Amino acid sequence: MRLPFVVLLLSVAALAQAPEGPPPRRQMPVPKNLKLLKPAGLIPTMRAFQAALGVKCQYCHVEGDFASDDNPKKEIARKMIVMAHEINSKFPDGKMHVTCYTCHRGATEPATAPGAPAPAGQ
Repeated sequence: MRLPFVVLLLSVAALAQAPEGPPPRRQMPVPKNLKLLKPAGLIPTMRAFQAALGVKCQYCHVEGDFASDDNPKKEIARKMIVMAHEINSKFPDGKMHVTCYTCHRGATEPATAPGAPAPAGQ
């Protein structure tokens, strides 16, 4: 009779120690040195930049110090953001027509010439 009680007691103790739900998410540090972008929506914007250029964070950022301006690619990125904003501001409908992906298409160098023509019949 004692063994089922001990098993029940150990099971209850194990359940009491088990975490409820998923582990807490790590808090994102407060962004620093933002010159063009806003903190709200920053992560989705960075993910869009990653996809548009086919790169990881360290392509523009100094590893471990995202606020640093020591990587010259970060200033180039800022100039590209300004350029896209200027182009989009000229459209009367207020919509975003040009993004990084418009020219980069997943590559670090923007496509400035058409690719090879498709084979005949395609």
